[in-house]
Amino acid sequence: MLRPATDGDVETIRRWRNHPKVRRASFTTHEIGPEEHRAWWEAVSADPTRRVLIFERNGVPSGVVLFTGVGSELVEWSKYVDVDGLGSERAAAWEELEYEAIDYAFDVLGADRIGASTLAANTPVRHLHERTGFVELRRYTRTIDGVDREVVWSELSARAWKARRTRRETAGE
Repeated sequence: MLRPATDGDVETIRRWRNHPKVRRASFTTHEIGPEEHRAWWEAVSADPTRRVLIFERNGVPSGVVLFTGVGSELVEWSKYVDVDGLGSERAAAWEELEYEAIDYAFDVLGADRIGASTLAANTPVRHLHERTGFVELRRYTRTIDGVDREVVWSELSARAWKARRTRRETAGE
């Protein structure tokens, strides 16, 4: 289940974001302090083109989804999970979060397309995107911590997702 993040979630989001595995897969890799995170939260929660949602799995907060560009045809998204809290359930939670977030982007936000920037080295997430129908459109280089890193931009259209969802429902998945 996805729900809007609240002020009460801010420190939990920061803890998840600061996990070393999450930082390694991110474009901002330093540990984020409370003041920096609070400033981010104040800005994002006041911006009508952005959404921060908490992913709950079995009633337990387990991840976060961030959407930017809400109200436009193309909405960009990113996500991360509670690496330590999910333990061996992490892979299943990633997939569940992916499907719920895509449905949310198209059904609730009304996006025409959703896009994601993923480090090329982050093959588990890239493969999950591929399995859910994202199409790689380009690769580019971005400097992160003084090192050039390859980034993959991929997109999924509402039309393609709805066709895929219909096939899954018909197949009983």
